[in-house]
Amino acid sequence: MFSTDRLWAFGAVIVLWATYFFVFWEVYQSAHNENVITVLAVSGALVLLFNSAAIIAMIAHYSHDKENIYGLDIRYLDAMKNKN
Repeated sequence: MFSTDRLWAFGAVIVLWATYFFVFWEVYQSAHNENVITVLAVSGALVLLFNSAAIIAMIAHYSHDKENIYGLDIRYLDAMKNKN
C-alpha cells in the first residue's frame, strides 16, 4: 500500500509541475508586461516549491509511521473481507 501511495503522490507532483509549466507558457505568450511575467514566475515557483515539499514531507512521514497508518487499513480490510 505504501509503494502505491508513494507512486500516486509523486505522480501528483509531476502533474502539478506539468500543469504549472503549461499554464505559465500559455500566459507568457499572451502577456506583454515583463513585470506580470516576473510576478507569475516567482509566485508559481513558490507554489511548486511548497506543494512539492509538503508531498515529500508527507511521504517521509508515511515511511516512518507505516505500521501505524497502514496496519489499521489492513486490519479493517481484513475485517471487511471476513464479513462477506
